[in-house]
Amino acid sequence: MILREDLEKREYDMLSPFAAKAAETKGRQYEEAKCDVRTDYLRDRDRIVHSKPFRRLMHKTQVFLAPEGDHFRTRLTHTLEVSQIARTIARALALNEDLTEAIAMGHDLGHTPFGHNGENFLNERHPGGFKHNVQSLRVVEVLESSSRRQGRGMNLTFEVRDGILNHTGSAVPVTMEGQIVKISDRIAYINHDIDDAVRSGVIQESGLPKDCVDVLGRDHRARINTLVLDLIRNSAGKDRIVMSEECRFYMDKLRNYMFENVYHSRIVKKDEELDKIKNMIFSLYNYYESNIQALPEERRDMIDEFGVDEVVKDHIAGMTDRYALNLFHELFVPKGWR
Repeated sequence: MILREDLEKREYDMLSPFAAKAAETKGRQYEEAKCDVRTDYLRDRDRIVHSKPFRRLMHKTQVFLAPEGDHFRTRLTHTLEVSQIARTIARALALNEDLTEAIAMGHDLGHTPFGHNGENFLNERHPGGFKHNVQSLRVVEVLESSSRRQGRGMNLTFEVRDGILNHTGSAVPVTMEGQIVKISDRIAYINHDIDDAVRSGVIQESGLPKDCVDVLGRDHRARINTLVLDLIRNSAGKDRIVMSEECRFYMDKLRNYMFENVYHSRIVKKDEELDKIKNMIFSLYNYYESNIQALPEERRDMIDEFGVDEVVKDHIAGMTDRYALNLFHELFVPKGWR
């Protein structure tokens, strides 16, 4: 039988000196007994995967609003692709794959319905603003709780919480595993969003910038392979995760191309459709702000501590696309006589 202590010893024997070791974690918010067979990072991964916010990712938009095709990415498939890319890099660099996977699985738990558009509109409506990485941290620290554990939240380790918070923005995660997830997130979404945009006919593979294609590769598989190998080769033996200047330049150029031709495309996101989503987010927010009794009991119980606006924001951010659509229809669309 392989026990937790055996796994922790194996990390010291096999992993890089730069790897985060589970036995050296800075700990959890609340003290709790160790698991007999899992390291702390493995427990964190399991808690995230078994959580309700993780399951809801399957019905949250990635790029295309309310996509009808079965093959378009969702927040869940994006999360799985980030995790796979990040684990490959971590394993090649002899870093902690369990920590890497835990961060990757939790990095988007706080995303709103309707992707970054929903995030932008909630940021506009909520007095405190809204950032999905901050909300992801709030999900694991406060909102997703178990009565079996002391205090609120999932009680994850510091390293996982740091990686979730800093997977986007200017801050650098304290662990190399967190840094891997940060760059893997970008590698994943740029390339799978190209794949979805080509499938939908919004762009053509032949229309991608020629110099980017020449350097990074002519298809989805080749581009990810190029970027992952470049990252591994340039990070080997270093105490930070780095990419070559050439690959970073062309990856960023490809990202800018996607913003111009897909993310801000009027074909993908027509103004009238965005107006509908804004109206939906604002209407639901206003409704719950004026009707707090309609909030779920577990949300109402938090009002005294966090205030109405914060609790309403939490509730709306946790909705899936289809739940928000159905709720809006129920609350604001007149029903015919029966």
